[in-house]
Amino acid sequence: MSTATAPSAAAKTLHKTLHNEVQASDIAVGVVVGRTSEYFDFFVFAIASVIVFPKLVFPYTDALTATFLSFAIFALAFISRPVGTLLFMEVDRRYGRSIKLISGLLLLGTATVAIAFLPGYASIGLSSAFFLALFRIAQGLAWGGTWDGMASLLSLHAPQGRTGWYAMIPQLGAPIGLIVASGLFAFFISNLSADDFFSWGWRYPFFVAFAINVVALFARLRLVTTPEFATLFANRELQPKSVPSTVRKEGAHIAIGTFTPLASFAMFHMVTVFPLSWIFLFTKESADRFLVIEMIAAAIGILAIAASGLIADRIGRRQLLVIVAGAIAAFSGFAPQLLNGGELGEVCFMVVGFILLGLSFGQSSGAAAHMFNRSYRYTASALTTDLAWLFGAGFAPLLALWLASWFGLIASGAYLLSGALGTVIALALSRSKQA
Repeated sequence: MSTATAPSAAAKTLHKTLHNEVQASDIAVGVVVGRTSEYFDFFVFAIASVIVFPKLVFPYTDALTATFLSFAIFALAFISRPVGTLLFMEVDRRYGRSIKLISGLLLLGTATVAIAFLPGYASIGLSSAFFLALFRIAQGLAWGGTWDGMASLLSLHAPQGRTGWYAMIPQLGAPIGLIVASGLFAFFISNLSADDFFSWGWRYPFFVAFAINVVALFARLRLVTTPEFATLFANRELQPKSVPSTVRKEGAHIAIGTFTPLASFAMFHMVTVFPLSWIFLFTKESADRFLVIEMIAAAIGILAIAASGLIADRIGRRQLLVIVAGAIAAFSGFAPQLLNGGELGEVCFMVVGFILLGLSFGQSSGAAAHMFNRSYRYTASALTTDLAWLFGAGFAPLLALWLASWFGLIASGAYLLSGALGTVIALALSRSKQA
């Protein structure tokens, strides 16, 4: 399939200027700020799904069942996200990218603040679970509207030989978001009584999430509304297309792209949400102490993500992903048991897990995007991201906790192993498609 028509002289000039240090830095800052705000929202809800919602919304059942129910609601955002992309792509096509971004972030901020005011079961009964599910669905729809194409723009204009380095930049938002979210919850848990925390303390991180969304909105609008970027988008480099037509044209490539990052997305939850739930439910350790361990491991993860860019530029992104998928498969066979090994075992699990996550996650975004026809790349990349999160991460906390609670910690590694196999198979299919 042929790509879009040759870009205009203005687009060629812009293509050159985007390589200059100031422009590249502007793009990188916009991407990292946007991704950090999204991941902060994600982790605030994830942590609350373990520590707060089981007791607030499902106090009528045992702690394990309540956590299962909480994780089921957690998954709703990943189910609704592709629907959000379908709706907001039409907004993008009809009214422009800035209107889409404003609408998406407004919905996300509204849903997040609404959760902060959520009454518990003691006040409104089962309606509390209904409203939590409704707000979570709204968050998923909103994420479909926050896709701005900046990560694809950064990748398209990476200097020769530095695609791996530029590919990892958007991924830095995940560990940064986790560090901030974990830090906030750890602070309130350690400085408030249990009654105060469950009454009002847990709500503050959701207010902070709204404030961060406002900052992210202005940071991203400052870029996407400039004449230079409007010119680039208008030259069909990153043109929004209807979702049905994109699926018809790029369906096979979207499927491959969905399963390529499966190893890293499965690992993502195995070292963030799942271990917190296990420690909280099955040990006597305090949640704030383990959140600090997560923060330290996430900081190491930042270094691993940066290293992934350097390594990928030396040996190639595909080879790095295959090697790390193999390492994740090996990790899945023994590492979950470390969570029962006391403080030393937990630290080893988290540090090694975040190193593997950083090396894989740093290169997983858009790993198959080169296969897309350029005129469909914007929409196809958004759909691929949605589906990758749905299949790779949406049900991971629920399935991993279910496996571990019924068959022992070692069984939770089965989810990781399936993700590693999915990545290897998808990369093999990607190679055959290129051949």
